[in-house]
Amino acid sequence: MVNQVPRGDGSWQSFKSDSSGASTSGGDSSKDSSRCSTPVLEADRSDRLRDKMRRRTESGDRWFSLEFFPPRTASGAVNLISRFDRMGSGGPLFIDITWHPAGDPGSDKETSSMMIASTAVNYCGLESVLHLTCCNQTTHKITGYLEKAKRLGLKNIMALRGDPVGADWEEEEEGFNYAIDLVKHIRSEFDDYFDICVAGYPTGHPEAGSYEEDLQHLKEKVDAGADFVITQLFFRADTFLKFLDDCRAIGITCPILPGIFPIQGYQSLRQLVKLSKLEVPEEITKVIEPIKDNDAAIRNYGIQQAVQMCRVLLDSGKVSGLHFYTLNREVATMEVLRQLGLWTEDPRRPLPWAVSAHPKRRVEDVRPIFWASRPKSYIYRTQDWDEFPNGRWGNSSSPAFGELNDYYLFYLKSKSTKDALLQMWGDELMNEQSVYEVFTCYITAQPNHRGHKVMCLPWNDEPLAPETNLLKEELEKVNRRGVLTINSQPNINGKPSTDPIVGWGPAGGYVFQKAYLEFFTSSENVTALLQVLKKYEPRVNYHIVNVHGQNRTNAHDMQPNAVTWGIFPGREIVQPTVVDPVSFMYWKATPPVMTKVWSEWLSGRCLSVSHICHIHYSKKVKDHFFICV
Repeated sequence: MVNQVPRGDGSWQSFKSDSSGASTSGGDSSKDSSRCSTPVLEADRSDRLRDKMRRRTESGDRWFSLEFFPPRTASGAVNLISRFDRMGSGGPLFIDITWHPAGDPGSDKETSSMMIASTAVNYCGLESVLHLTCCNQTTHKITGYLEKAKRLGLKNIMALRGDPVGADWEEEEEGFNYAIDLVKHIRSEFDDYFDICVAGYPTGHPEAGSYEEDLQHLKEKVDAGADFVITQLFFRADTFLKFLDDCRAIGITCPILPGIFPIQGYQSLRQLVKLSKLEVPEEITKVIEPIKDNDAAIRNYGIQQAVQMCRVLLDSGKVSGLHFYTLNREVATMEVLRQLGLWTEDPRRPLPWAVSAHPKRRVEDVRPIFWASRPKSYIYRTQDWDEFPNGRWGNSSSPAFGELNDYYLFYLKSKSTKDALLQMWGDELMNEQSVYEVFTCYITAQPNHRGHKVMCLPWNDEPLAPETNLLKEELEKVNRRGVLTINSQPNINGKPSTDPIVGWGPAGGYVFQKAYLEFFTSSENVTALLQVLKKYEPRVNYHIVNVHGQNRTNAHDMQPNAVTWGIFPGREIVQPTVVDPVSFMYWKATPPVMTKVWSEWLSGRCLSVSHICHIHYSKKVKDHFFICV
């Protein structure tokens, strides 16, 4: 199929062969390995969070981080992951995920703290901090959670005592009763693997004997091995600045991030104040009480109050980073950051595809283009690899891509509701033209015959990226005629790496792309296409696979072909995206799996299985070919 593929960071990739037909991959023909060394574009990928903070602070940069909590439902998890992608585009240094003992936080459920944090790191490419509390946990259980976090690629922990289940804290048998005990345990059992964050209280912990006593407790946590501090929320800038000065005066030298809470609603403010046992200043109460039933008015006030407070903090010269309590909402926090000039959506990416934040994948700088429209699927299916491609992809005669059974994982599901999908794709597909219309409307962003815009496809849950506009007219023509595109890439010849549409990598470089197209079409079209392609050999490479797994190609059956590359000052040529014949055969899917894919779209979301079989195996459709050109 020929469709535009999102790179996971909001941009799109596409493929094509160059006019010469020459492979630029230069891959090793060795069957076992061909991992040539190519300089990693972004040194930050292997850095620790504490090092990133230090470097940003020393350079005078201003930055921000975001806090989220796990949702209660699977659909809420899908929406939250989508929010990660949107809010991640603004450039947070990290996000953190809270720990809720009642929500089975260390399990494999899609709503658990562990899985949400893991998804943010592995599939959204966000540096993440996982909260971990002592509440209702034995030492053995805590150790198990930390070992699991390490396996999942999480490398930052916020060590907290946690709120008591009842009114008062009860001693934990075979567990910990203070955050300092948790910090010491992490350092004892895991040495320096985790960066550790602890909580600070600008007005003192409500259970502490005094403000001064609480400061000493904080110093003890830092001395025990904590790397940085995030504070409880506060309402006046001078409250934090005094706390910061007091911390420095007793020898706490690590980064201390102010916790910022943009007021977004009357009830949420009351609830948060109750949990944190804080007092709302009178000047704030006087403003919000008269408008407590007007959510929009309160939110607007909260934005301005937060902006003013943050400006005082940043202008003090003592604060470089701000930590925002988002309440899983984005409007207020994003507006505050925009007004502060901290929300910076840089169109340039380190690589043409979204980079995972998992430490094990930090050398990965090459991927097959077939997964461009489903980058999260690719990461999931390669999560158990012991090593990842570095440099040229090389020979992959035994790739371990796993089974194509990931369509039900929560972070791969559509964030659209079933009703919304039915409006876009139709309650019933009467003929092949019904399918053509879906693809065409998606490409053109025009409403379908029912007046609804098609904003996603089963292979891609995002709207088209700007790069696809370079091919839009051609893609519309072929989709209307039954060439159903799922992945495409325009020809790019020496565009600056800072180009807002196709640019990637460091500034001062140039990027290149071969034109590339993947699509579904009928056997009749394949016959005609082969006659045309003969005229362009060897300038054009192609792979044609039918539903029975029969493959026709004019390319080397083991030789990858680079389709994206970049030239940057002081570096070798970087080739981050390839067409690999072996991985293509895994990607194109076997007949039973293809049936499952269509069932997910047509049956699971729209039609009965019998109708699917009628559509999928009708006389003209049963020989559909999956083609990469």
